[in-house]
This record gives sequence, structure tokens and C-alpha cells, in this order.
Amino acid sequence: MAHHAGTRTGRPPILAARGMVTSPHYLASEAGNAALRRGGSAVDAAIATNTVLAVAYPHMSGLGGDCFMLLAGGPVDGVEALEANGPSAAAATRDFYAQAGVTGAIPMRGALAALTVPGAVDGWREAHERYGRLPWVDLFEDAILLAENGVAVSRSLADWIAADWSLLRQDDRIAEVFAAGETPLREGDLLRQPALATTLRGIAEGGARGYFYEGEFAQAFASALAQQGSPLTADDFAQYRAQWVEPISTAYRGKQVYQLPPATQGIAALQILNLLEGFDFSRIPEGGADYYHVIVEAVKLAFADRDEWLSDPAFVDIPLEKLLSQEYADERRQLIDRAVAMDGTAVEPGVRRGDEAERTAPTGDTVYFAAADADGLMVSIIQSPYHDFGSGIIAGETGVIPQNRGSFFSLDGTHPNALEPGKKTFHTIIPAMVLEDGEPVLAYGTMGGEGQPQTQAAVLTRILDYGFDVQQAIEAPRWLYGRTWGVSASDLKLEARIDPEVVRELTLRGQPVTIVPAWDGALGHAAAIRRHRDTGLYEGGADPRGDGQAVGH
Repeated sequence: MAHHAGTRTGRPPILAARGMVTSPHYLASEAGNAALRRGGSAVDAAIATNTVLAVAYPHMSGLGGDCFMLLAGGPVDGVEALEANGPSAAAATRDFYAQAGVTGAIPMRGALAALTVPGAVDGWREAHERYGRLPWVDLFEDAILLAENGVAVSRSLADWIAADWSLLRQDDRIAEVFAAGETPLREGDLLRQPALATTLRGIAEGGARGYFYEGEFAQAFASALAQQGSPLTADDFAQYRAQWVEPISTAYRGKQVYQLPPATQGIAALQILNLLEGFDFSRIPEGGADYYHVIVEAVKLAFADRDEWLSDPAFVDIPLEKLLSQEYADERRQLIDRAVAMDGTAVEPGVRRGDEAERTAPTGDTVYFAAADADGLMVSIIQSPYHDFGSGIIAGETGVIPQNRGSFFSLDGTHPNALEPGKKTFHTIIPAMVLEDGEPVLAYGTMGGEGQPQTQAAVLTRILDYGFDVQQAIEAPRWLYGRTWGVSASDLKLEARIDPEVVRELTLRGQPVTIVPAWDGALGHAAAIRRHRDTGLYEGGADPRGDGQAVGH
């Protein structure tokens, strides 16, 4: 198995024959691998991983958020996609917010931002009923113990507690969890979450439906939030079901790349690949100015269409066939000038929806992870509370932080993502999967709002076009174009490890360059599992920008 002779940091790719898990927290990866060792499927491993992430990585994961999955190989026929993203509450109308005194935009934090049903737990149930092997209750053991007895605060969590302390201290319950007295927890401190342990035990013993969506949790969660203004009710929980949907895909370098359909931004990731398919990367050195420039220009074009159209397809008739066609990509590719950068804020969508509503770029914090088992089943999964620490509050005595995903809805009735009752908002989070001759060969993804389609393009091009192994592809210097983490300017963030002459050349071409520190976590925590068809070995990698690792056996 030959690999690119590029830079190595000392983190090798992990190779194993029987199973593999990769995630942004080492204990979560270990929990998933333990499930595999006990005879569990890749789905069991993914759920066990996610439950631990909800405890150990609560700034980017949790029971109060949504998730999406792609599954292929083993018992799966083709590729299956699972949407576990909850809709807005039945009472979440634009009039509701007007009567609450909200004008302009839905608040980004607090109970008014908690207006969508958390979907992840029902996604776990749906996937487990179809492809699980271990008893449901077993998948929660590690998470319950860590929540009750405590887990060491990781570097990423410590940084985000400090960054968000002014927000967290506004809610007594969440402040108590993430502080020791009046002092925010630091790396290595013990994080205990007994209320969350009670909820996890309730789900394990009472089931996703019987406890979380139709039982005492839903009542307690909705009642606590209603006192602070949220429109969510227990009936909203009871009405919700995760859904199997048809994935979308495109061809890249002779392989088929799969994404979730709208309301996710998977369409943008595929459009970027369609645009890049027309460039001969054998003539474009990896890491050079042409490499970054071409991909960033493709990103600008894809994001113009994404921001124009993306919403719940049940409410907006999105021209998917046109937007994903090779003919459309050929037409749009002519706008890319190899010598001069486009003004990304002025790029027009190729197909107009017909209105002039203001478009807002997404942000968000996320966990991406993947699992693969001895039968060849691969699961690519992503889960998120939207912003770091979601709504920034804890719902009563549940120990659960509600997601603030619904705050991305627009209160402008002409906007494609306008708030309506029972509507699913535009989602940033996208897991990815690559198949070759009908067999899964790569599960990959990352956290990071607008950065997700871009980092996916970086990882995929470096593996397929340049022959990097998965760890090298994850560790190679990255960029981030656009607005994210509360930044209003559309700039091009480049890691400090990129050659200064490349930075200079990109600046001369008109790219809005800013330099960020090497290994900056804002550029995403990527992960990937590759299946080598010749040997059957899995190859896993995890991002040193996070706190995770790939584990196999």
C-alpha cells in the first residue's frame, strides 16, 4: 500500500482488519471500538461513540441536537441516508416571534433559539432497529459512567468554555456544570454531569420513543423551556420521526461521492467536486497557489447557489437536477479565472429563485465521526447542537443543552429559509461517503459550518488526486473561505503553515487573505476511514486540531 511521501507529524494512519472508529475525542473512539469488539455492528459503534461525545464533547455534540448518517457496505444495498433533523415547533410562527417582541432575527441563544425538536436520539433508534446487533441498553454504558463519575476536560472543551464563559455564566444550570465555583473548568479538570447521566439512563432503559420523545423527558424538557419562552411542546416531540431519504451523488475521478440531500449543504460539496472535475490536478501542484485558488473559486460559485436555494425541500422546489448536472458545472466553471479572484460577496447564483431576500451564511459547531465493521458496513455520521454549546442553556433538570439550530430560520417571509411551523431549517452538517464499483471505500467529514464542504474537498483531492494517506490528508494545511464563528467578513483564512510565497501569490490574485495559527481548530476537526479493496484493511485518521484518534482492531 503506497503512500504519498509528504510531511508526517508522527501520527500514522491506523490500519486494522476487523473494524475501525474515528472521532474527535479519544474516549468516544474507544467506546465505539469496544462495541465492535463485543460483536456490535458499525451502527452500534457509531451510537456508542456519539453517546460518549455527548458527555465528553458537549460544546459540539449532545442529546439536544440533530444528526445525519450515510451507510454503505455489508448488509446495505447501495447507499442509505438517514435524516435525524427535527422540525420547528407547531407554534413556531413568525407571528409568535413578533408577539414575543422579536424583530429582525431570531435570537441566537436562549430559549427563543430552542425552537426545533432534537433529532439525533431518534436517528440512533432508527439506525439501530435496522442494523444494530448489540442490545440498545449496552450502547449507553460508557456514557453513563463518564457522566456520573466525571470525564477529564479536553483541550478543545477547555478553550471553548473559556471563550463562551460570558454566555455560559448567564444560565445558572449550565454555569454550574462547566465551572468550579466561579472559575471556568480548565483542561484536566473533572467534568461531572449527574443530571445528564439520569437522562442517558432513561433513554437506555426506557427507549428513544418511550422515554425521550413520548415520555417524561419530553414533558420535562418542553415544560422547562416554555417557562423561558420556547415554543416547543411535548407534542412536537411525540410527532417527530427520523427519516430514511434518498442520498444525492456525483462522480469524481471515476468514483461516486454521496451526500445528504437538502436541507443540508451536501449539494454545495458535490457542486465543488463537479467544478473541480474539469481541472487536471496532475498539472496543479498540491499546496501551491493554483491548488488553493482553483478550489476557493469553486467554493464561491457553489456557495452562491447554496445560499440562493437551500431550505426544506417540502417548502421550496429546489432544482437539484439542474444544479448537480455536469452541463451546469461546465457552464459555471468558465467563470473561474486562474489569475484573478472573484469577489465572493458579489457572485451571482447560476439559477435564481426569483426574489431578493438577504442571504445569510451559516455557522456552527459539530462532531464528525465514522465507524466500520468486519462485514464491510461503513457509517459516516455527523452530529451537532449548531453553535458551540447550542442555545447556551440547560433545559431544567434534564442535563441536556437544547440546540439553537432553529435560530438560522429567517423571519423574512420571502426568504427560502423563512420560518414556518413544522419546517426543517438549512443544515450545515454533512457526512460524506465514496463508493467505487458499488463498494464503500471512504467515509469522511469534518465539523465547521461553512468549512465543511471546503475541508471535504481538501481531504478528498489530497487522497484521490495526490495519493495522500488519510492522516496526511487530514493534517495537510487548510483554508477556510467565508463567514463563520461570528465573523461578518468573507475572507480567506490560511493556516500559518502554508508557504509564504503561496500566500503572497494568492494575495496578488485578489484573494482576501488572512493568516490564522497553525493547527487552528476553527478550520475544522476532520476524520476519515478508508477501505482498501485489495487487502480489505481499514485505514483511519483523526485530526490533531481536535482531541480524537482513530482506533481499530
